[in-house]
Amino acid sequence: MSERQLRVIEICAGAGGQALGLEKAGFEHELAIELDANAVRTLRRNRPGWKIEQGDVADLSVWNPADYAPGDEQSGCEPIDLLAGGVPCPPFTIAGKQLGANDERDLFAWAIEQVGILKPRAIMLENVRGLSMHRFAAYRQHVLNELHSSGYIAEWKLLQASDFGVPQLRPRFVLIALQEEDAPYFHWPEPSGTPPTVGETLRELMGSEGWEEAGSWAEKANKIAPTIVGGSKKHGGADLGPTRAKAAWKLMGVDAMGVADSPPTRGSHFEVGPKLTCEMVALIQGWKPEDNWKFEGGKTSVYRQIGNAFPPPVAEALGKAVKAALLHETEPLQRTKSVHDPVYQALRDSETHLTLSQIAKATGLEMRVEDVERRLRHLELDFEIETIEGSRSRKFKLGEFKAFRGQEEHIRHQLFPKNLSKIS
Repeated sequence: MSERQLRVIEICAGAGGQALGLEKAGFEHELAIELDANAVRTLRRNRPGWKIEQGDVADLSVWNPADYAPGDEQSGCEPIDLLAGGVPCPPFTIAGKQLGANDERDLFAWAIEQVGILKPRAIMLENVRGLSMHRFAAYRQHVLNELHSSGYIAEWKLLQASDFGVPQLRPRFVLIALQEEDAPYFHWPEPSGTPPTVGETLRELMGSEGWEEAGSWAEKANKIAPTIVGGSKKHGGADLGPTRAKAAWKLMGVDAMGVADSPPTRGSHFEVGPKLTCEMVALIQGWKPEDNWKFEGGKTSVYRQIGNAFPPPVAEALGKAVKAALLHETEPLQRTKSVHDPVYQALRDSETHLTLSQIAKATGLEMRVEDVERRLRHLELDFEIETIEGSRSRKFKLGEFKAFRGQEEHIRHQLFPKNLSKIS
């Protein structure tokens, strides 16, 4: 297959962590869409030649996916090679309420719906570890089934940023899907070795203003960082995360109660240790000095942009793996369809209402009725469940998916504008 520039549309692009990684992997941005004004300014400052749209990615006045569909006059006959993005994580985060499909910020289902319009050759969507939990098994299964019905083979995988040279504990749950002719050539990227420690990463910058103790501090900061938490506009200013993370930072000699404006100067003394600057946090997120990436906005906004980003080295590794698959540069693998929620699958495959025992039998597994009931409790958080009360038992049938997929009557149209000032 001949080499050519691969094109990507990136939704919820943020401040460019994923964008930079995909660019390094060999993708050219056809379009990037982002809601936050400062993040958009960051993208435009660093890549002034890109087409970047600001606003709600699901608003057709911001961009219309149909304009980039194969055969359209604007995009030509070739489909987009990759639809990528880091859709909002609050609907799935362990620290939140895990409202999933009922959260007006949830755009995962909407993104999957656009696949049928754009028909990209590949999809890459990332989110927090919470999406990998049992709570969202039916949600994940629905996504896999929808992609399968559109001719894609999809897989989920939990990746650790520290496996790709990022000096940070940052698990990310990634969905990769490719069309059937390309999917066998996709291989998940292999870990690249031991990441540098916080001290190794920040030694030079920590001593850049003459602080004499930078060397001894770096020796103490001999671990990788806890997950950087950018937070949301619902909360206060910038700090380095929840209580457990702050304790881990303290052991490395870092004051995690805020973010500094500049590195420590000559003669500085600290009870705990210095605070990190936004530039230091960016290094811990995987930006390199040679990237020369500049962030726009005040300190709190910049910190949020960095903290909410997808680490560029992880995006680069995934991008290279997707590119290799699209160009058929690897040995093909035999892939099988995975089942994340057998109860959801049994209900989806049935045209009639089923009892708990019938559901258990339909899964083809040795499931207990109690296990079926537990999975149903999770499932009904994201799906309508039709229930018939019988004289001896209840019967269940799978109803509508509650998530926003672009429906005109969906409650998101009311909640999103109302809560816009708090969404990040």
